[in-house]
Amino acid sequence: MVETRRQQIENRASALFRERGYAATSVRDIARAMDMQGASLYAHVASKEDVLWSIVTRAADRFDAAVAPIAGNTATPATDRLSAMIRAHIQVVTDDLGNATSFLHEWRFLSAERRSAIAARRDAYEQRFRDVIAQGIDAGELTPAADTNLTATLILSALNGAATWYRPDGVMTPDQIASRFSTVFLDGLRRPTAAGRILR
Repeated sequence: MVETRRQQIENRASALFRERGYAATSVRDIARAMDMQGASLYAHVASKEDVLWSIVTRAADRFDAAVAPIAGNTATPATDRLSAMIRAHIQVVTDDLGNATSFLHEWRFLSAERRSAIAARRDAYEQRFRDVIAQGIDAGELTPAADTNLTATLILSALNGAATWYRPDGVMTPDQIASRFSTVFLDGLRRPTAAGRILR
């Protein structure tokens, strides 16, 4: 698929936001990275914040599209869904580190109304993890001692951290990273049997 000029601008801007941070990146920086004049850039975007808004919204859409169908498939055991959700989240993060980083961190620089809209989407996304964890507890798959809110926050904090340290040329692939995370979290969450073994 051929990228539009606007998409090219957003992709370049997201890389700069990840490298320097939104506040430290100017419109001139984005234009220079695109080999454009600042005035020419404004023919494609209204403002730097509009670029960030578009990047963050696109990333939110990708996270939702990847995770929502898995979370909603209640015919599948909760532990399997949670593992698949971890894998899907890591895949979105590692597929486009710039967009993911903007969604995870730089969204706070949006104006109040837009920031509230993204905060609501982030809360709804996290709620999917809480719901699946709660369903796993109710089904006896996960330990009743698990705190759904704290556990969801812990999992997502670890997964989101990958945006800061993952490197495409690193020692582990996204799939390997997701598998390690799944093993660590699910082994800690599974309900032990009377004999002390972990239910699988």
